[in-house]
Amino acid sequence: MKYFGAHVSASGGVYNAPLNAAAINADTFALFTKNQRQWSAPPLKEEDIALFKENCLKNNFDLAMILPHDSYLINLGQPDSTKAAAAHKAFAEEMKRCEALGLHRLNFHPGSHLKLMEMDECLKRIAEGIMSALSESCGVMAVIENTAGQGSNVGFELEQIARIIDYCHGSELVKVCVDTCHSFAAGYDLKSESGYAAFWQKFDSLIGFDRLGGIHLNDAKAPCGSKLDRHESLGAGTLGWEVFERIARDKNLDNIPIILETPDPDLWASEIAQLKKYAATV
Repeated sequence: MKYFGAHVSASGGVYNAPLNAAAINADTFALFTKNQRQWSAPPLKEEDIALFKENCLKNNFDLAMILPHDSYLINLGQPDSTKAAAAHKAFAEEMKRCEALGLHRLNFHPGSHLKLMEMDECLKRIAEGIMSALSESCGVMAVIENTAGQGSNVGFELEQIARIIDYCHGSELVKVCVDTCHSFAAGYDLKSESGYAAFWQKFDSLIGFDRLGGIHLNDAKAPCGSKLDRHESLGAGTLGWEVFERIARDKNLDNIPIILETPDPDLWASEIAQLKKYAATV
């Protein structure tokens, strides 16, 4: 089964996110469990947690298929040891918020070396942050999102993500989220049929489909290999609808959250409806 959704607003309280997702006829959704541009937040209230779960149940959202995203401020690869410790603590707190809500996944950008440390040392530091957070939570999967390679961000090559997983001692709780825009910007030609097949073959070889924890479905404003993280509405960018049709029909990509982060929320309902049509024709 395919689970299509979007990163919806949780403004006013996390319990509003499932209502916003239901309004666009989504099968799943992503959300921030706190303000994504602040380091700290008050603990989730018990009544808010209960209402979140109630709204998910009423609208047939499987808690195991929801893909929350952590704060944009967190850099698990931070070269400064003091700042890295703060980032690792903040990430662990995000994991605990997911656990409190009954969620099984936390999606995050791996981090950046800021041109102040070697790539491999950065990947090790990211792994340390992941393992520390996993030790403080119970059952929540750390879902590493591949990046576009913009600036000093790491995780734009599948080999880098595979190395982070290795440094996590192959923990079964470490998964991967593939962002289509990021992959294309990083140089993976998802647009052509052969390029699409080659990407997933490499993913399976280096990481494995059993570690695929989600997909971010975004068209791209920039060309392949641009290293620019610029999302576009489906079919309106340099990737085109054909790629998303392939994904909707690809049985290897069943039973994971597939989340829109496209820039126009007014189009989400129609984008999801079109994806469902493609998936129904398999």
